[in-house]
Amino acid sequence: MKKFIVILGALLIMLSFSKETFSQEKPIQLALFNPVQIFPENESIAGLRISLLYGKNRNVTGIDWGFVNSTTGKQVGLQYGFVNLVDGGFVGLQSGFVNLSDSQFEGLQWGFVNYHKGKVSGLQLGFINYAGSMKGVQIGLINIINKGGMFPFFPIVNWSF
Repeated sequence: MKKFIVILGALLIMLSFSKETFSQEKPIQLALFNPVQIFPENESIAGLRISLLYGKNRNVTGIDWGFVNSTTGKQVGLQYGFVNLVDGGFVGLQSGFVNLSDSQFEGLQWGFVNYHKGKVSGLQLGFINYAGSMKGVQIGLINIINKGGMFPFFPIVNWSF
């Protein structure tokens, strides 16, 4: 295991200093808490972001795993954590105890609380689900679709097509 960690660390250092990554998205991000992370929060990550306590970046494409994950731009892929925050659009699977997002969401939101201020296209599974507007289905104890839902509030299942 120790040998694997040393090799992974060396690989990460080489990738982070290669010529191509200076002008593009960074392939990996490791964060203890923002700003104690490999790359600053205004950088975009395409690959893997691991946030032990709290990580924050502009855009994330790929796998995002951590305790608190924050993206100020667009998120594409899998986001898995205790709390997931996305200010821009999201495409993919967002799974956590609390999932909060703005703008456009396409995919599956799965958690205890799913709150999305913008338009949701897909499925929300949780105890409490909220969508500003929706084209899809909500399954949970409390389901709220602010605009255009079959019902503004309906327990167990709510939908809008």
